[in-house]
Formats: sequence, C-alpha cells, structure tokens
Amino acid sequence: MLTKDKKILIVGLGLIGGSYAQGLKKQGFCVGAVTRSRQTIAYALEQGMIDEGSIEPSAEFIGRYDILVFALYPHVMLKWLADYQQFIKPGALLADVTGIKGAVVYKIQESLRTDLEFVGAHPMAGREVYGIRNADCNIFKGANYIVTPTEANSEAAIRTIEQLGEALGFARISRLSPEKHDEMIGFLSQLTHCIAVALMTCKDSTSLSAYTGDSFRDLTRIAKINDEMWSELFLLNRDELLKQIDLFTGRMAELRKAVEDGDAETLRSIMKLSSERRTFFDK
Repeated sequence: MLTKDKKILIVGLGLIGGSYAQGLKKQGFCVGAVTRSRQTIAYALEQGMIDEGSIEPSAEFIGRYDILVFALYPHVMLKWLADYQQFIKPGALLADVTGIKGAVVYKIQESLRTDLEFVGAHPMAGREVYGIRNADCNIFKGANYIVTPTEANSEAAIRTIEQLGEALGFARISRLSPEKHDEMIGFLSQLTHCIAVALMTCKDSTSLSAYTGDSFRDLTRIAKINDEMWSELFLLNRDELLKQIDLFTGRMAELRKAVEDGDAETLRSIMKLSSERRTFFDK
C-alpha cells in the first residue's frame, strides 16, 4: 500500500523523472533523486521538486528509500541495477517508466535480489521536449497509465504501483502483460513516431512551414524526437514494430490503389471506418 511515510527515490531526472518527482512532492511524499548532473539536482532542489539529491549512488543514500522509480533508458537501467542493487533497502519496491517491457521486465526480475520486487509501469504521457527544465506533472492529468505485472509479482506490490499512478493524477490505470503492452505500444506509440519521422524526412521541408496548415503540424508534432531513446525502444521491440509497420503499409497500399484506380467507393468506405474509429478517442 502506498502511504505518505514511504520514501520515494527517482533514479534519473529527465522530463518524466522530473515530472514524477514534482507530482509526488506536491502530494506530500518525501522524494529523493539520483542523477548524473549536479546542475539537474540543483535545479530540482531550487524548484522544490525533491527533498534531497545525489550524483553518487551510495549505499547510505539509496538505502534510505522504500520505493525506487527508474526513469532511465532501458540499457542504462539494467546496468544501474547490476552495479548498485546491493545498496537498495531490503524489501524495497522497484518500478520504471520505460516504454518497452518484454525486453526489460523479465531480465530485471531474473537478476534482482530475492528480497526486492520489480513491477513494470509505463506512463502514457510525454512531450516532444526533454530534460528537467521541461518537467511538468500536469502532463499526467487525464493520461493513461499501464502496469505490466508478471507471475513474479505480488498483488500488494502491483496495487502499490497502481496507487503511484493514482497519486500522480492519471485518469485511467490498466494492467497488461509485458507482451500485450509491447504490442499495443508498437502500434499506438512507436508506429506513430515512425509515421511522423517518415513524413518529416520524405520531402525537404525547409520552406514548407510558410504554407502548412494544422494537419501537417498535428501529424508531425512528435517528429521532433529524442533519437537516442527512440532508436533503442524501436530496436528492443523490433519484431512487434515490424508487424505494425506492415499493417500500416498494407492499408496505405489499399489507399494508393483506390486513388490510382479512381475508386471513390473504396476511399469513402475507408474514410468512414476511420471516422467511426476515431470517435472512441474523443470520449
């Protein structure tokens, strides 16, 4: 159970880690942070996002915390746990914010000390900018939050991580297996980023900003992308993302053929289905 006496450590203070820290501090939790930059720690302290911070993952500092939330790239999180899990308090609960689960959750659970528990979680919120100075816990309001438990997790731990999402203000909290999460995220997030990147790079856009309307701006908002993070996520979810790309290109081929053939009936049929399905996202 998540209670205010639980001390929460955020490992990694970027956009999402900083937004978690800010949101949890506002809810009255004692929040600490470990990150590589002194300037980031100083900014978070100055803004009242954390109670204390460190650039050194020492046993004395890490061992004070009951819940650890990892806001790191997947490969960095795996290395951090390999190097420093011996410093974590016995019985502590661990969670993450990573956008890929199948390649991460099981590896962590298999390598973790037996007195620790890790529950995967993914806040479906973000911005096309990054870094602590762009952190804002309001990005979680009305957003979705996915928890990805496995058979290795206790119901109490799962519920605590769900309560973490509730404390941050997420509107809908869901449970998915790591595999189902990666299928959904492959379509809803990774494919959409691929489409935005493809749109922005298939034609020289140097002068197009003078002529564009809202449609292109809306479709390409997420094309301003963190290439290091997203390339890692794409490749860790390679098989699922390829399926979703094939699904999309198959439909695009149907649209192309209808345009080529002058087939208004097929075009209108696909457009009507599109309008129908879009209404579910407006509710």
